[in-house]
Amino acid sequence: MGKIAIVTDSNSGITQDEGRVLGVSVIPMPFYINEVMYLEGITLLQEEFYEKLKNDEPISTSQPGPADVCGLWDRLLEENDEIVHIPMSSGLSNSCETAMVLARDYDGRVQVVDNQRISVTQRQSVLDALELVKAGFSAIQIKERLEAEKMESSIYITLETLKYLKKGGRITPAAAAIGTVLNLKPVLQIQGEKLDAYAKVRGKKQAKRVMVKAMKEDFEKRFAKYVESGEMCLEMAYTGNREEAEEFKKEVEKEFPGMEIQMDPLSLSVACHIGHGALAIACAKKVTV
Repeated sequence: MGKIAIVTDSNSGITQDEGRVLGVSVIPMPFYINEVMYLEGITLLQEEFYEKLKNDEPISTSQPGPADVCGLWDRLLEENDEIVHIPMSSGLSNSCETAMVLARDYDGRVQVVDNQRISVTQRQSVLDALELVKAGFSAIQIKERLEAEKMESSIYITLETLKYLKKGGRITPAAAAIGTVLNLKPVLQIQGEKLDAYAKVRGKKQAKRVMVKAMKEDFEKRFAKYVESGEMCLEMAYTGNREEAEEFKKEVEKEFPGMEIQMDPLSLSVACHIGHGALAIACAKKVTV
């Protein structure tokens, strides 16, 4: 049985320190702010990012450079036989596609997983991969297993402001103006690869109710058999508003008694499209060996 290294990116919410503890390599996502490059979790901290976002500084997301990705793989392959690389969903970034192209030069030793995950659900995939390594799976088997269960996750997000959806061209300026006046809060969903609209409600309180109800429905219908077998994980995320998220977490815990909730800050490459003050509730099936 060969040695297998696990690689992910900072979209997973796994910090550099956590990566070291878990034994996972975390590639930092690059950002350009005022045309200067920053690396998430290394030269750019969450607090600094939100400060710059608040000041309307021009922020654009990028993807890790091929030389950085291959450099990491090469170093890891000196001590490991294979690599399982788990990037963010291909529907939300090109970094997955790029990694797949780069992996072709590694004769099957690097397996890139495209299982449509982001943030807390991507983190779960990394933990699943570690379990599968322990159970003696090969890199290709881990890729196949994670991709086979890619649709077994669900994310709902509500936003504080429509400003960034307007900026990114996801909604029209007119719709944003009306929404702001009426205090409309969109609830978005990620099922598989795309960020889609789920509902529009008045005020954040209502939005939180809608998200909890949607997740309960997922638990009772779509994922009922996994809930019964204890394979479902419940997760939450937020963008810069930790106190509000902690309060919401208490509400969610009441609705899902006995469930342990993993809560993380949302990755910055999602945050720059939705802004400060977002709340998310998510679930993902964990892999059982």
